[in-house]
Amino acid sequence: MGFTESITTCLTKKYATFSGRASRSEYWWFYLFLTIGPAIIIGLLYSIFDTAGVVIGILALLGLIVPNLAVLVRRLHDTNHSGWWFFISAVPMIGGLWLLFLLVSAGTPGDNKYGPNPLEA
Repeated sequence: MGFTESITTCLTKKYATFSGRASRSEYWWFYLFLTIGPAIIIGLLYSIFDTAGVVIGILALLGLIVPNLAVLVRRLHDTNHSGWWFFISAVPMIGGLWLLFLLVSAGTPGDNKYGPNPLEA
């Protein structure tokens, strides 16, 4: 899955879909979009609309919380873990590293209890 396909999938087709699985490429391309995109958008809005542009940009970022959580949960499902494993990041020092390990791990080959392999579909 490429950059634009990942963004399209996460923002339109699976905006608030917490079931199923997401491949590593789907998650990490969307994560790249979430880290670079908002800075560019807020910068452009600020240059055009001044302070109101920043407010509009922040409101747009709030609209991205749901698809961000949804793709994160689907990514954890791909590694055969419940979405509740997201809260492991609250454990000081080791929790964030463990979550990162889960997110970069290869998905379960074949079907698992969360659905079919997204790479085979």
